[in-house]
Amino acid sequence: MSFTADRLLLFGATGDLAQRMLLPSLFALDADGLLAPDLKIVGTARSQMTDGEYRNFARAALEKYLPADRRGRMAEFLNRLSYQPLDATTLEGYDDLAAKVGTPQRGLAIFLSTAPSLFGPTIKGLQSAGLTGETVRMCLEKPLGTDLASSCEINDAVAAAFPEDRIFRIDHYLGKETVQNLLALRFANIMFEPLWNAAHIDHVQITVAETVGLEGRVAFYDDAGAIRDMVQNHMLQLLALVAMEPPAHFDATAVRDEKVKVLRALRPVEPAQTVTGQYRAGAIQGNAVPGYDEELGKDSDTETFVAIKAHVDNWRWKGVPFYLRTGKRMPKRVTEIVIQFACVPHSIFEGKGATMQPNRLVIGIQPEENITLSLMAKVPGLDREGIRLRSVPLNIAMPDAFSGAVRRIAYERLLLDLVEGDQTLFVRRDEVEAQWEWVDAIRAGWKADDITPKTYTAGSWGPSAAIALAERDGVTWHE
Repeated sequence: MSFTADRLLLFGATGDLAQRMLLPSLFALDADGLLAPDLKIVGTARSQMTDGEYRNFARAALEKYLPADRRGRMAEFLNRLSYQPLDATTLEGYDDLAAKVGTPQRGLAIFLSTAPSLFGPTIKGLQSAGLTGETVRMCLEKPLGTDLASSCEINDAVAAAFPEDRIFRIDHYLGKETVQNLLALRFANIMFEPLWNAAHIDHVQITVAETVGLEGRVAFYDDAGAIRDMVQNHMLQLLALVAMEPPAHFDATAVRDEKVKVLRALRPVEPAQTVTGQYRAGAIQGNAVPGYDEELGKDSDTETFVAIKAHVDNWRWKGVPFYLRTGKRMPKRVTEIVIQFACVPHSIFEGKGATMQPNRLVIGIQPEENITLSLMAKVPGLDREGIRLRSVPLNIAMPDAFSGAVRRIAYERLLLDLVEGDQTLFVRRDEVEAQWEWVDAIRAGWKADDITPKTYTAGSWGPSAAIALAERDGVTWHE
């Protein structure tokens, strides 16, 4: 059912995500006139607060996380907010929460940003208070389980109250402008799509590198590790967007149908096609940082780095390796996709002493949003001693290309899509479960072969085995 909600209910409304992302995003949308005037936002969490105290809490968060030049009209936004304390594990407070939400004129959107263990009790509480009707939609923040079995348990609990067309599973990477531009690059430019296949692409690299360590996520991260924290969701979504077939339409069903086909076509990965690592003390940008074991305060076999050589076994990608790499305490923060094209079949310049390099398309997602295509060009000169060719970058810096457009963080778009009911940039259940099935098999292989992480120095690009994983195929990681 299509409707624009006039009530938004935020679970976890005092948490870190709410302070850093949700409240600033909603404020930015309101400041630009993108929220309906009658939209009311109700926050709920365990903390005891009045409406006025929560508005002061929200004001402090906005002043901390919003630039000074984006803080206008704050009073109008704060007046949208109200708050209801709730212990989500019991049914007692849900009737009071329903009374606080009131009766929506059009519909209610719920954003559930809590521990996965609370999803089941929360759904039951919402059902008991009549907050799961036909004009209610549910948004789930990750993590959605720790493996396929726990993910299915969560999805079953949510499905007991909401049909799939009213469930919005969030992956904030899908809200990033450059991730969406990947679809425009592929399907709105005639020069790329005919080349986007195994006949013309040598390999693909996807890197998500972080300079930070645990940063207050000790308990969660030591249970999850790099493969469940990054690969299972963000990186496999990026891979699916790179590898998907052209959808017939740009809508939720068509786009997600094509993504899930890619995820189901992923070849099972042998342990030898993976590398895991765990950082030790080192230096990041000249500053000394402790090792993972020191931050954690104990020994652990949790991986903070993983590299995987993957394949998509279908006609388009048969034989093309996809190299995935993610890690903490890397030399720099970067998320990028590298499309390495094949070499030209014959160089007419070889007899003139020129060397050729294959074309490379680099799609930068963060911290810089840009697209760079390297082309071969002739170096100026009279060429008396031979022709010299050089790889020349064509660089499109997205902020410069669209200098007049408002640059938005991912949660702005995703929250607006939730309120308006557009599922295109949200993840469907069969996608989540296909991702878990692939990752669970890798983790089972590690366990069967008793594979433990290799150590690497903080500030490096991971264990040397990760370099070898690519180099034995003649591939060098893009750095």
